[in-house]
Amino acid sequence: MFTLTEVASLNDIQPTYRILKPWWDVFMDYLGIVMLMLAIFSGTMQLTKDQVVCLPILEQAQDGSGGFLETHTPEPSDGFWNKENAIGEQAAPLMSKRPPKGIVPSNPFPQSSAFMQPPPKGVRTKLDFQQYVFVNQMCYHVALPWYSKYFPYLALIHTIVLMVSSNFWFKYPKTSSKVEHFVSILGKCFESPWTTKALSETACEDSEENKQRLAGASTLLKHLSTSSEEGSPNQSAPVGNKSGVAFSAEKLVSEVPSMTILDKKDGEQAKALFEKVRKFRAHVEDSDLIYRLYAIQTVIKTVKFILILCYTMTFVASIDFDHVCEPEIKHLTGYSKFHCTHNMAFMLKKLLVCYIALICVYGIICIYTLFWLFRRPLKEYSFEKVREESSFSDIPDVKNDFAFLLHMVDQYDLLYSKRFGVFLSEVSENKLREISLNHEWTFEKLRQHLTRNPQDKLELHLFMLSGVPDAVFDLTDLEILKLELIPEAKITAKISQMINLQELHFYHCPAKVEQTAFIFLCDHLRCLHVKFTDVAEIPSWVYLLKNLRELYLVGNLNSENNKLIGLESLRDLRHLKILHLKSNLTKIPTNITDLSPHLVRLVIHNDGTKLLVLNTLKKMINLAELELHNCELERIPHAIFSLNNLQELDLKSNNIRTIEEVISFQHLKRLTCLKLWYNKIINIPLSISHVKNLESLYLSHNKLESLPSPLFTLLKLRYLDLSHNSVAVIPPEVGFLQNLQHFAITGNKVEVVPKQLFKCVKLRTLCLGHNCITSIPEKIGHLSQLTHLELKGNCLDRLPVQLGHCSLLNRSCLLVEDHLFDSLPIEVKESINQEASVSFPNGCKCLMEGR
Repeated sequence: MFTLTEVASLNDIQPTYRILKPWWDVFMDYLGIVMLMLAIFSGTMQLTKDQVVCLPILEQAQDGSGGFLETHTPEPSDGFWNKENAIGEQAAPLMSKRPPKGIVPSNPFPQSSAFMQPPPKGVRTKLDFQQYVFVNQMCYHVALPWYSKYFPYLALIHTIVLMVSSNFWFKYPKTSSKVEHFVSILGKCFESPWTTKALSETACEDSEENKQRLAGASTLLKHLSTSSEEGSPNQSAPVGNKSGVAFSAEKLVSEVPSMTILDKKDGEQAKALFEKVRKFRAHVEDSDLIYRLYAIQTVIKTVKFILILCYTMTFVASIDFDHVCEPEIKHLTGYSKFHCTHNMAFMLKKLLVCYIALICVYGIICIYTLFWLFRRPLKEYSFEKVREESSFSDIPDVKNDFAFLLHMVDQYDLLYSKRFGVFLSEVSENKLREISLNHEWTFEKLRQHLTRNPQDKLELHLFMLSGVPDAVFDLTDLEILKLELIPEAKITAKISQMINLQELHFYHCPAKVEQTAFIFLCDHLRCLHVKFTDVAEIPSWVYLLKNLRELYLVGNLNSENNKLIGLESLRDLRHLKILHLKSNLTKIPTNITDLSPHLVRLVIHNDGTKLLVLNTLKKMINLAELELHNCELERIPHAIFSLNNLQELDLKSNNIRTIEEVISFQHLKRLTCLKLWYNKIINIPLSISHVKNLESLYLSHNKLESLPSPLFTLLKLRYLDLSHNSVAVIPPEVGFLQNLQHFAITGNKVEVVPKQLFKCVKLRTLCLGHNCITSIPEKIGHLSQLTHLELKGNCLDRLPVQLGHCSLLNRSCLLVEDHLFDSLPIEVKESINQEASVSFPNGCKCLMEGR
């Protein structure tokens, strides 16, 4: 037989699972234990003391006088009697009140007179002990009802099935893993110090804070209305209303009292809990397996209760003390009918009644459980009360298995779900991040990350942080702030301390700004860079920065999304001078014309998408610089010829093959710089001579094979770049360019350098590398202002000694093979090796980068 401990282990669950055991499950567990004890007790009694005692029933008949006649009396000679009969005679009860006539007990053992005993009373059965044992065993199996014999085992099996059914959802692999994970997370959330701090700090909103918010909002609307009236006197609607800009709901001047600094370990554990809760929610909310399994096991227990009750009530009456047994063993005992008594009948009947009572209580609880399961939707859970009490209004409602588990926990203690809800709130998570961030990024640490950019401006670049540390706003001397991949960037009112801040960079960083901070940025911010993936990442307040001078937008702005970009708000950027769009546009947004009265520079860098519509450019009459890169242009757009104030045109990296339209540039009197590099231009038209005011011409990385003489009639040229083409001859007319300071023809097929080139005595940069040049004329010494000379990659066998006359040329800016340099006279090498004592506005390195 099983021990109680072994069987009770079926009902064991981990102690931590008790929070998922409502009162009815606990009650049913105890009922199961009681029924288990009852079944084991019954089984033990039956195995040790259960027996049937049987006596034969004699077949008799009455005579006429009312007496009894013996119809059959076994004799000793029959083999059915021996001295052991005395035991049976003494043990067997009388079958009638008086012995029948003719039956006289015999005494086969004569006694002496001194020890004479009275004759034994009773009915002589003449059965020996072994025959009684045989009869008892036979009648136990024949006469007793099966339920009397197997009730303990049935009760044990039923109880085990009910126990298994009660806790099956804790054992089933697909649900036990989720339950174990949930209980683990819930316990950590309940014990986390952050839970207590968050609930205590956000118990209610401060009424003074609300007043300050309202005051700030009115100040903002007044500020925007004033700015709108200044820029658009004919418009009656305030800017704030038409733009629909929403600012961060934070108070303006006073800060929210900072929460107690958490221990670093507690903070890291709390952040890990937020991540675990987020992943667990995503995993569990997808299905309702736990709910369905719990409902199924409850239905199974209810059906089991009904089944047990039905057949047990039927068989309870069959348990009796007296039984008549006819085992058909007359040929062995001489008797065909026996009267038997079952010694455990009364005990089993009482135990069965107790068992039925326990099953009835168990069934009633099962029915109540079913009522609880189906009377309301348990696959939905609302944190409405928690939101009201904790002021975490963003705690989301949950569904499916996640909701069901929380309903089960509420039956244990409502405090668990309240504390758990803190870790579902983004506001709570942001507060934790803010505290941890400020604790890690102190003022001293931020000072260590400050750098100087090439323009000698003090800048700070923060990358992949959870937010903007408060100490950033204490860097009052900061000029450039770069925020990259910071999902919860918030510009607070403390930015008003940064009086030197002029430039902001938001790289994939949808920053929120408080109202006071926005007013400060409107007055002080001059340059803004925004890099985004989706248009929604562009902060709406960007289009209201009235004193902004430069705006750089990098991201997806194709024609399908132009309506979503909100460029209509650009009309409020009345001081914007530079607009830089790096995107995949198919046409220039028409709303850019709102900037036409004051826009000076427009830059469009496409990713290879063909820019089809450029008519909008005609309205930008004040445009001075225009860059159209990677726009798949095949010709110079005609709309450009209407830009009378255009000074610089850059059409880099397009598919331009011919530039016959260049003659139209003669109408652009202010055009001084033309960049047609990285295209597929085959030749330069003769009409290039009409663009008299050109000072810089970039034609590198094309397919030019020859240079027309009219090109060298552009006497104002100071910068001419013909690198990486297929030019074989440099015309002698190059000597006409007396103002030429930079001449580059690297990567061509030039074999001879004309002497006329060295009439350009103002040359400071001369790039002749990677050609087929065999010699350098001695007149190179006339270039007294030469600071950079590239000769590497030619067919030279020596260098002219006249290089020593180029007093400003030093070794670092002389690009030539070492063996050629070593062939120069020692005095020439020493002259060149000597560092130049004069500093130049454009050094060697800068000139190379310009190319």
